[in-house]
Amino acid sequence: MPNISLLRISRILRRSKSHLASVHTYKQQFLNVEDFGAKADGKTDNYQAFKEAWDSACSSFGSPRILVPKSKTYFIKHINFTGPCRSSVSLEIRGTIKSFPQMYDLPRRLWIKFEDVENLEILGGGTIDGNGQEWWKHSCKIKKTKPCQSQNAPTALIFKNCINLKVSNVKVKNAQQMHMNFEDCSNVKASDLSVMAPEHSPNTDGIHITRTTNIYITDSVIGTGDDCISMVNGSRNVQVTNVACGPGHGISIGSLGENGSENSVSGILVKGVKMTGTTNGVRIKTWQGGHGTARNIEFDDIEMSNVSNPIIIDQYYCDKNKKCKQQKSGVQIENIMYKNIRGTSASKVAINFNCSESVPCRNIRLEKVDLVAHKKGRNVEAFCSQLTGLSEEQQYFPSCSKKLT
Repeated sequence: MPNISLLRISRILRRSKSHLASVHTYKQQFLNVEDFGAKADGKTDNYQAFKEAWDSACSSFGSPRILVPKSKTYFIKHINFTGPCRSSVSLEIRGTIKSFPQMYDLPRRLWIKFEDVENLEILGGGTIDGNGQEWWKHSCKIKKTKPCQSQNAPTALIFKNCINLKVSNVKVKNAQQMHMNFEDCSNVKASDLSVMAPEHSPNTDGIHITRTTNIYITDSVIGTGDDCISMVNGSRNVQVTNVACGPGHGISIGSLGENGSENSVSGILVKGVKMTGTTNGVRIKTWQGGHGTARNIEFDDIEMSNVSNPIIIDQYYCDKNKKCKQQKSGVQIENIMYKNIRGTSASKVAINFNCSESVPCRNIRLEKVDLVAHKKGRNVEAFCSQLTGLSEEQQYFPSCSKKLT
């Protein structure tokens, strides 16, 4: 009997050791990029070090975290972080990741890209710096003589086909073109972001959303040379709350329907936003000749200060050198709510509903809208064309100056 008892005890001890070893194996790993050869010397392209750190994290269990050390700057020419990974991965940016200042060829117009990753988190209080000044100088919007460069300028930070994504407490600045692009993603939370570029920087949208569902953007400050936030085809169930926007072109839905394409956007809530000095406020823009819908969109609790075109729907959008021809089809805009919008307009027309003759806007509601001229002694007005079903829940100002059709 004693020998049997000892045998049982021995087996129990072996199982316990095996369990402890398993727990140890799955303990969270911290991977410092400098352990993979990263150098903050102002000249090294740290692509290889960051790639090796990512590959190690992506192939590990136990929710590994990659660390970018504080108070150091790491230059990277371009990099694509690809999944799928074995477990969730975090990238904690405490220092700065920076692009080289020169213009150079980039594959597929990317600088930093995360693709096919599930349960990814980006955090840390650090900075992603696109260093885009040289790209801006050669943009066709700045440089009027040939050759100029617009099509090849990269987006700074792309998330493609990512699920359950969190991006928080990160600064993104001076992108070569767009700052952040969420493409084909789902279940995204972006919070406590600072996205900044000079007002003159061309095409530097703050956050761009396409074919992405269930995305929440909150508690952030965005000021760039283009849209603070732009939502295009396939954006569904988007919430933007507690965001400061300016300088820039405001918050835009579209453009939609370019070159006869079929585009759809739905389930958008923009609430608790403050806009300062932007060239547009809340805007929906579509091309003639397109197809699809922009529907179930609400703008609520928006404060405007010296904003041109505070409320605008433009179904005749045309961003080309030559005049766009009249067309019979268009994207249907319907079920749009403007509520609790107040402040000052830099333009005479504060409310502009320039809807399509062939596809009029439907079911537009205004409730508690109060916009006045930014400069004292001046007046503002509203222009409303081709609307069916304008609902005035409560008095708003300025009221439509044209008879509805």
